[in-house]
Amino acid sequence: MDATEEDICRVCRSEGTQEKPLYHPCVCTGSIKFIHQECLLQWLQHSRKEYCELCKHRFAFTPIYSPDMPSRLPVQDIFAGLLTSIVTAIRYWFHYTMVAVAWLSVVPLTACKSHFCFQLLMTCLSVNLLTFKLEKQTSENILADCLQGCFVVTCTLCAFISLVWLREQIVHGGAPQWLEQNPPPLPAPGNQHEAANRRAEAEIDDDGGEDDDDDYDDDDDDDYDGEEDEGEEEEGREEEAADANNGGQAFCPYHIGHFSVVGLGIEDFVKASHFDGLVTTVLGYILLAGALVVCHTFASLVKFQRSRRLLGVCYIVVKVSLLVVMEIGLFPLICGWWLDICSLEMFDATLKDREQSFDSAPSTTMFLHWLVGMVYVFYFASFILLLREVLRPGVLWFLRNLNDPDFNPIQEMIHLPIYRHLRRFILSVVVFGSIVLLMLWLPIRIIKLLFTSFLPYNVMLYSDAPVSELSLELLLLQVVLPALLEQGHTRQWLKRLVHAWTFAAGYVFDLHSYLLGEHDDNENQPNIPPGHLNNNRVPGPGEGLHAAHQAILQQGGPVGFQPYHRPPNFPLKITLLVVFMCVTLLLASLICLTLPVCVGRWLMALWMGNTMVHELYTAASGLYVCWLCIRAATVLLSWMPQGRTVIMIKVHEWTLMIIKTVVVAVMLAGVIPLLLGLLFELVIVAPLRVPLDHTPLFYPWQDWALGVLHAKIIAAITLMGPQWWLKAVIEQVYANGIRNLDLHFIVRRLAAPVICVLLLSLCVPYTLSKGIAPLLGVQPEMQTLVERRIYPFLLMVVVLLAILSFQIQQFKRLYEHIKNDKYLVGQRLVNYERKMSRNSSSSFSSSS
Repeated sequence: MDATEEDICRVCRSEGTQEKPLYHPCVCTGSIKFIHQECLLQWLQHSRKEYCELCKHRFAFTPIYSPDMPSRLPVQDIFAGLLTSIVTAIRYWFHYTMVAVAWLSVVPLTACKSHFCFQLLMTCLSVNLLTFKLEKQTSENILADCLQGCFVVTCTLCAFISLVWLREQIVHGGAPQWLEQNPPPLPAPGNQHEAANRRAEAEIDDDGGEDDDDDYDDDDDDDYDGEEDEGEEEEGREEEAADANNGGQAFCPYHIGHFSVVGLGIEDFVKASHFDGLVTTVLGYILLAGALVVCHTFASLVKFQRSRRLLGVCYIVVKVSLLVVMEIGLFPLICGWWLDICSLEMFDATLKDREQSFDSAPSTTMFLHWLVGMVYVFYFASFILLLREVLRPGVLWFLRNLNDPDFNPIQEMIHLPIYRHLRRFILSVVVFGSIVLLMLWLPIRIIKLLFTSFLPYNVMLYSDAPVSELSLELLLLQVVLPALLEQGHTRQWLKRLVHAWTFAAGYVFDLHSYLLGEHDDNENQPNIPPGHLNNNRVPGPGEGLHAAHQAILQQGGPVGFQPYHRPPNFPLKITLLVVFMCVTLLLASLICLTLPVCVGRWLMALWMGNTMVHELYTAASGLYVCWLCIRAATVLLSWMPQGRTVIMIKVHEWTLMIIKTVVVAVMLAGVIPLLLGLLFELVIVAPLRVPLDHTPLFYPWQDWALGVLHAKIIAAITLMGPQWWLKAVIEQVYANGIRNLDLHFIVRRLAAPVICVLLLSLCVPYTLSKGIAPLLGVQPEMQTLVERRIYPFLLMVVVLLAILSFQIQQFKRLYEHIKNDKYLVGQRLVNYERKMSRNSSSSFSSSS
């Protein structure tokens, strides 16, 4: 068979002709090598892609212009195209400007004035109308009104979205039983099968159409229509409840609480809290919830079904709002304050100091304590998740699994009664507070008793040392903490440590089966005959649901409740296990509070002498050194079983890798940040902060610390930007990693070009100001001005050149766009060649 007869199109499977020739536009070979241009264009229009989906090669097209196209476009065509582009840009600018003005000024001002009018109306209904302040509208407070209006609009939108989402939770997750107004009657035992058959027939008829309508009874049709109408009415009432609660959440709770505070005469106590608005709003929510409960009970007694449903939904909204505030706001705040109170002796502080700090800045103090409490709760939950990966499923049955896909806290807030939430809240406060006492307050007392000079920690905010606190903070945030947090070994170490402790405690107290299960033992043991349970706990009546609940508590572990061997004196051994756990936590806390700080103080003493340094830096540096030591020890222990020869080979490889890493670190983390920080100091900081009659002082340590920050920002922006040589090199270095570090590639492609550019940026202006300016015979004042302003001047020149280059590129694109619009008549597909010239890069893509 002839070879030309085998060339067929990959899409239409037909041969090429003179009118429709075949092309091979990509790297693909064989039966999918050739394709018609029309078939390819149709496929590209369908797939919305510009490259081959198999070989990822981008298709290229050669433009075909009209024969009468001049070599250069006429000036009038260029001006016409430029005018069209300017008009389009102005139209888009006007459109987006109007949108911005509407959303940033008109809507916020309208919301602000509406809120003001409502406040005025509510004040007229209260007793303090004469104390209400009316502000005259001036140009000075328009910005404040806009900001306040934006806040009001944001809160209103968030409240509306939350209410709609809560309504969806009620609709899809089911409402509480007390909210269901007409529960369906249960069928009689003898009619269950008949009812099921009728429901199946109804589903079949619904799918099949109207052919079998005669099989229905008229009563069934009426019941079905009644259920539809009832469902629509319920959805309408829920929407009305959501809309009503949207307005209620915006205004009612605060004013209800305000009237109650005024009526009870406790205004002074509320104002003493520094958060009178928040306290008044929460009190209004509580009173509103009580009023809704009373009204719902009354509506149930008089059998007002619609009102009962509406009041019930409103109560659920208020209840969920209060519970969310309690769980997310109040609980972390209590934990944060309790942590602060238990750690006062560690910082040589008193309750009086905390009271003064709260009086001076109440909002900041409360936010910091809330943030500390949130961090504490987060890490506690993370540790519980790690325990679930180690322990037998069912051990932690009393704790909720946050990673359980069936766990929905909003559904629990909707369905569970309020007293159960309060009981759970009190138990959580007791448990978390007891852990703080065990792992913070008691270790501090022991440290003060055994090591009298160790505490308090030095937490001064300022230092007169040459190494400033800013530099140390940047070093901590940019170097130490990322190195600690980006390592996955720490979690594995903690998991192995917990497993080892659990293994030892299980065999000491004969609780191995209860804590870890019997995975390995069951595989090697014969089957146990019936009736010989070996003291296994037999689930009693009604405990199957409890075992099923335990089955979903393990994250990533075995599914199903695992039975365990129950030894004699089981309650006593559980008590001893809890005591042993408390002692272990106490010792671990003592080590964590003393060892990293001691190591960090020793390192800082070697570096900075007797200068007092913030304990945050000593603890961070000590923790980093401890982490390095543990990492080295674990690596050596993993090499031990492989023999001396393998250990020497590994040591040689790691030594070479460490040397290469040090060289790369000196260039990328030492030289480049130093040059970058010094350049930033000369270009930005010194011209803005140092007058011409003063001599600027440079601190290399601070410049290096700021350079590290700037280098990370530049690297992040580069990785997020378009593809160019620096982005490709950085991605290649990241892909290689430390183990496959290519020193020659990094030096030649990354370090050398960047260092050369930075050195040129530093040296060329210095040479011009110190070498060429004196030769021109300028005055000393002018020479000083040139030396101090040449760096920002050259920066301005570079920026102008970049803008000019960008505008030239844009003009070239505009020129091509005008030419294509007026003279382009078609495109011809370009065949793929193994050695394509650079001129093919200017070919058109399929989108042009």
